[in-house]
Amino acid sequence: MPRGNSSGAFKYSRVAESGYNYGLRTMESQQQESMLRKSLKIALVVTAYWVVSITMVFLNKYLLSGEELKLEAPLFITFYQCLVSVMLCLLLRLLSRLMPGVISFPPVHLDKKISREVLPLSVVFVGMITFNNLCLKYVGVAFYTVGRSLTTVFNVVLTYFVLKQTTSLKAIICCLVIISGFVLGVDQEGAAGTLSVIGVIFGVSASLFVCLNSIMTKKVLPCVDSNVWRLTYYNNVNAVILFIPLILIFGETSVLTNFPHLTSSKFWALMTLSGVFGFAIGYITGMQIKVTSPLTHNISGTAKACAQTVIAVVYSHDIKTALWWLSNALVLGGSAMYTKVRHSEMQQQHKESKKALAEMKIEDSKNGELNKVGEETTTILGLEPQDSTKDKKGSSEEDA
Repeated sequence: MPRGNSSGAFKYSRVAESGYNYGLRTMESQQQESMLRKSLKIALVVTAYWVVSITMVFLNKYLLSGEELKLEAPLFITFYQCLVSVMLCLLLRLLSRLMPGVISFPPVHLDKKISREVLPLSVVFVGMITFNNLCLKYVGVAFYTVGRSLTTVFNVVLTYFVLKQTTSLKAIICCLVIISGFVLGVDQEGAAGTLSVIGVIFGVSASLFVCLNSIMTKKVLPCVDSNVWRLTYYNNVNAVILFIPLILIFGETSVLTNFPHLTSSKFWALMTLSGVFGFAIGYITGMQIKVTSPLTHNISGTAKACAQTVIAVVYSHDIKTALWWLSNALVLGGSAMYTKVRHSEMQQQHKESKKALAEMKIEDSKNGELNKVGEETTTILGLEPQDSTKDKKGSSEEDA
């Protein structure tokens, strides 16, 4: 009998061990599958960001200054892109009502009060996208990144003068690297005979308005319940209205009436596609930040700018000097270093805040324990608090 019991126990232990090992293997395989799925999702989102962003730049360049079209109406092109964004918002809202389990989109009915509150941001938004497109119209895609590279510098300057916040020495050094790359890039474009002064001015203006747009967005978001899609809708509705007088003032209506491709289906297809890409880049940017991190998104954007520059140089068969490439390296390297420095500083601030909060909790806990000990001591000794003694004394005097 003892032998039978030991044999049964041995078999039971072998079965249990086998089940345990099987469970471990299953968990490991699920974890590997989950990691593979996550990695694949990240790769797809980053690829989509690169493809949409780079394609949008080249498509806009073709529409703005292509030899085939020769359409001198940058404001109309930007107006139409905003109009496409409005129509896409309405379409997505309709689809979300028809297929609520598949598509989710917030209500986008037009509220005049909210539209007025968003208007200051919309003015900045119109300036930003207009100067972006005007810069792209007058400079090559290869120089486009350098031409609009001062956004980080303006961000530091406005943070100091508007928000009264200082910037670390490391971050300032990164800004100086970016400025040196910008100046060198302008110098090399001039040496090559391809410098467009008006294009550089538009690029600097675009950098300023991009910075102002990010500051204004933070202020206006609460007006739309911090919903980015509702803000996109109101922003583009306001932009469409603001562009109409600008198109009339700058005489683009006469340019459009004389445009030979105005009835071309190819032209309108490309215009619509550029609007779709402009709308999609906002969504894909948010997705990239969501599946990775803000730091990774900025690094991805820097790498994308490098690839975009190389593609532009290869496509146009340009020969660039070593100093021209150095200017791009300084701009992109300085931007990447600034992102890393700010990320490290924010992490350090977060750690210090958590540490200070933990110390406050410990201090409160100690004070609570001391108060509790004091109360227990008073009770044990049969003493009464000073206030109650005074109260009793006062009441006895009143009785007397």
